[in-house]
Amino acid sequence: MIRLNNLSKTFLKDGNKIEVLRGLNLEIPRGESLAMLGVSGAGKSTLIHILGTLDHPTDGYLHINGLNVFEWDEKKMARFRNSTIGFIFQFNNLLPEFDALENAMMPALISGMSTRQAASKSLKLLEEVGLKDRLKHKPGELSGGEQQRVAIARALVMEPEILLADEPTGNLDTETGKKIEDILVNLNKTRKITLVVVTHNKLLAERMSRRISLRDGKIYDYE
Repeated sequence: MIRLNNLSKTFLKDGNKIEVLRGLNLEIPRGESLAMLGVSGAGKSTLIHILGTLDHPTDGYLHINGLNVFEWDEKKMARFRNSTIGFIFQFNNLLPEFDALENAMMPALISGMSTRQAASKSLKLLEEVGLKDRLKHKPGELSGGEQQRVAIARALVMEPEILLADEPTGNLDTETGKKIEDILVNLNKTRKITLVVVTHNKLLAERMSRRISLRDGKIYDYE
């Protein structure tokens, strides 16, 4: 489903080239759950942004469902991203002026879905993650765990094939983080969503079907 071929990413800083990712080759089959570990600055977030087509590689290829997505213009890539990939970040990026239901609806509304259909889909998802009594609460009225559940519902509203999560439990206490872990693991098992998680949480990583490590810009089997 996801395939990297000799993928590299280089940044320029003060006139110097910094190689963040170096010739990566990786295959992630459909329905797999993959944990990506590594020290801060190893390139994990850079890689997950490239997997989500939010950033471009300097060299190499990313194929999703056999399609070379970086051959497309930005408009086509944005449509593909909206329909195929869901994102969950450590900082949930909820819009503070909108309530939980409205935040969850955003990707569907951006896609052109009717307000009624978007609300119906979002309502079901928020109920599924245990927020049926918090629909009209704005982010500032929700706990950290509740905010992350809204972010999960938002990520799922377009029924994506791929879910990318960057430190999804990083800002949460242990008990709340465990509940978010359970939701992610269950989504992978029941919906067969391809799940890629960047995490420092070894307990979460151990619940994934495969683990890799990023070191010095290269991929290694996690030990």
